[in-house]
Amino acid sequence: MSKKNTEVPVLEPQELAPSAEASTEQAPAAAELDALASRTEFEQLKGERDQLVDRLARLQAEFENARKRAERERMEYRDYAIGNVVEQFLPVVDNFGLALGAEGTVEQMRHGVELIVKQMDEVLRQLQVSPIATVGEEFDPRVHEALGSVERDDLPDQHVAEEIRRGYRLRERLLRPALVRVVHNPKQTAE
Repeated sequence: MSKKNTEVPVLEPQELAPSAEASTEQAPAAAELDALASRTEFEQLKGERDQLVDRLARLQAEFENARKRAERERMEYRDYAIGNVVEQFLPVVDNFGLALGAEGTVEQMRHGVELIVKQMDEVLRQLQVSPIATVGEEFDPRVHEALGSVERDDLPDQHVAEEIRRGYRLRERLLRPALVRVVHNPKQTAE
């Protein structure tokens, strides 16, 4: 086998790189294209940002309006509910005024007040407010508040002996506990 002499031509650096004239002509054009593309992207992003900021401002305004509307509706509902309750008590207040202005015997006055109390109890019943059972009932700390105890042997130990202030429920919800005195029966506690 014979060796052939294969020479690789050596290229000068001028031959490898594009001519300086060509690169200086292309560089401004490429730079202008990059700047134009960057400017277009910038304008596009700026436009999107402005749209998002505008949308956010509108959403915040809508949220604030909805919050104010809900608060206004809640106040209107509250006023409506209070108005309905007060409207039912106005005849009771009127009757108390008439009773205070009436001239009569103590017995007539007492009878008039008893009628007003019945009227008020009826209004409470219509509102589904009920009194809490007390005297003779077993003491229940969930609905009774003990103010003290009394020694009695005619009632079972830990039962309510007397009611100081009536307690009330609205359906199943406790409005206020009944203030009571509780029986302490020494005969039952000794056993």
